[in-house]
Amino acid sequence: MRKSERLLQLLVLLRGRRRASTANELADRLQVSERTIYRDIQSLQLSGVDIAGEAGVGYSLRPGSGIPPLMFTASELEALVLGIRLVKGWADDELCAAADSAQDKIKAVLPPHTQQEHEHKSTKYLVPDMHRRENAKHGVLIRAGIDGMKVLQIKYRDEKGKATERHVKPLGMMFWGSRWTLVSWCKLRDDYRTFRLDRIASARLTEQGFNTSAQCNFEHFIKQYAPGISTGFWD
Repeated sequence: MRKSERLLQLLVLLRGRRRASTANELADRLQVSERTIYRDIQSLQLSGVDIAGEAGVGYSLRPGSGIPPLMFTASELEALVLGIRLVKGWADDELCAAADSAQDKIKAVLPPHTQQEHEHKSTKYLVPDMHRRENAKHGVLIRAGIDGMKVLQIKYRDEKGKATERHVKPLGMMFWGSRWTLVSWCKLRDDYRTFRLDRIASARLTEQGFNTSAQCNFEHFIKQYAPGISTGFWD
């Protein structure tokens, strides 16, 4: 990694943390020695970046400190665009529109030379739309229920075709490579239940609100059934 790229990554790390970061933590993230971190911090300070802290204590950007315009390595940019393609290939219409908007914003803040370099560049990583609307069916409505903490009334067909009607507390959604599932608390079973979105025949957002508890929330479900998955926003 070139020094200029490392300095930019160091700035991004410092800006993304509310507490001071030790040289050891920063060295682990950037896969360099602590001595290199000390030299890089000094280089940034000499260039006018307002970094508070000292060796053995930790470093942080003082409020109001800015960093240069967004710059990405070729791999980072490819990863971002691939993520956007995944959303546009598998998510609901609202998230697809948000992905398009995010891509426009990323392109708008890239340095001119990077914009020109990628203007006519092709990619070898595609995500075809394989029945996206069917697989993400009712996604907008379900996410409204999750965010607004409103009970959903759903009509569902299981793998054997048996139809049921449920009132559920929508807690979260998980994507399994080709299918979305709704994680919910089923009022009929008084327990967690998951429902594939493509098997939900109809869904209605009710006016009935709900509360979560220590034994009824998305994080609790994940810890029980998928302990290796983090629910942290940036993880």
